[in-house]
Amino acid sequence: MMHIYSVEYEFTQHLKASAQEAFEWCTDYKPYDLSLMKENGLRKIRKITKDAFLLTESISRNHRTIRKTKLVRLNRAGLSWTNTHLNGPNRNSQFLYQILPLRKNLVRLRFKGLLIVYSKEALDEHALRQIAKAEKEADSRAWRFLATAMSNDLRGTH
Repeated sequence: MMHIYSVEYEFTQHLKASAQEAFEWCTDYKPYDLSLMKENGLRKIRKITKDAFLLTESISRNHRTIRKTKLVRLNRAGLSWTNTHLNGPNRNSQFLYQILPLRKNLVRLRFKGLLIVYSKEALDEHALRQIAKAEKEADSRAWRFLATAMSNDLRGTH
């Protein structure tokens, strides 16, 4: 029997850019984006419409390959987007992003993870909190790397 759980976590990350620059940079998907997050993998991008993309990723981690397909939907007016895992280890999970202006060239990215966890064993509340903590740490670390890459790109120092 497969046990299925919903796990939520969130964090914020400051980005040194205007709100529009940050949104455009974050949603301008490239095949090498995974390397910016210090991940070893490949990403294919397929534009469906002006505000919808399919990202197909293969990530090598701990001598295993993890494959994911994600549907990304942009909300340009709200400077936000969603990323929904269509397949992979956490299929049906959804991640919400919003750019919040603070000052002229400083914004806050608000991230909320709505993770679906599949387990062969029953998990207690403590185990689910540990999963949330680990996911938050991994995703916030990736966004610290992305914040540095964005800052370098927008300053023209690659």
